[in-house]
Amino acid sequence: MPPRTADTRRPSTHETPEIRIVDAGALPWEATSKPGLWLKTVRNDDDAGTFLGLVRFDASVRSGLHQHQGVATSFVVDGGLTDHHGSVRLHEAGINVRGSTHDAIAYATTVLVSRLEGPVTYPAADAISGVHAGSRLADVRNLQPDVPPEVNVPVDALPYFPSGHAGVRRQTVFDYADTGSAHRMVQLTLRPGAAFRFEARALTDFWVRGGAVEVDGQDATGNCFVQCPAGATVRIESPYGALLLGWAEGRELGDGNLFGF
Repeated sequence: MPPRTADTRRPSTHETPEIRIVDAGALPWEATSKPGLWLKTVRNDDDAGTFLGLVRFDASVRSGLHQHQGVATSFVVDGGLTDHHGSVRLHEAGINVRGSTHDAIAYATTVLVSRLEGPVTYPAADAISGVHAGSRLADVRNLQPDVPPEVNVPVDALPYFPSGHAGVRRQTVFDYADTGSAHRMVQLTLRPGAAFRFEARALTDFWVRGGAVEVDGQDATGNCFVQCPAGATVRIESPYGALLLGWAEGRELGDGNLFGF
């Protein structure tokens, strides 16, 4: 389905790629082909199977059996999901790698911040739910039944590390090193008055979990996504503090090391 987004854009004052801010709170929920599954799309590419945005499960709704063909990361904003491995709970991140095969159910209304980095396949005899970008029908076989379908990470309990920027601490949620991709997912805590600047060498995304930041003079408050394409020069400051989730597909250029590469 085509993305439906609301965004603010800064005027182009130099020849660097444009940073895009999307307020997910202003987006309508989009119905999928399966009743009870909804999306707020920030970025979607069905050919590549990539997605960034919010996913909502109504209570007692299943995802349907599916297999991930690339990494998917989901942070539980509300509710939780359960599959044969167990449950991913409130404020945990669920990490699915290539080959992860499962059917998840929400026993309460559930909202996820999700980033998909590869297609998802559904059994040929089943129906595609529409909740995953790049969904395809195919023969689904779980070739590693002893490997859990996800890694569930209690984000707020992770240890803190310095980022190299004053007033900015990093918690490493997921290092993609064993997946064939040199990507990272982190949580950043910005104390009031913190600021940093970097150049994105590869696609870098942020979601404002709490507080607020200014991105090159634009406001991004809670439930806003900030998309920084490769080559973008980014300045983020937080006069009163902020909590961010971030995904980087490569190390940034700058004085610090936000993502721990």
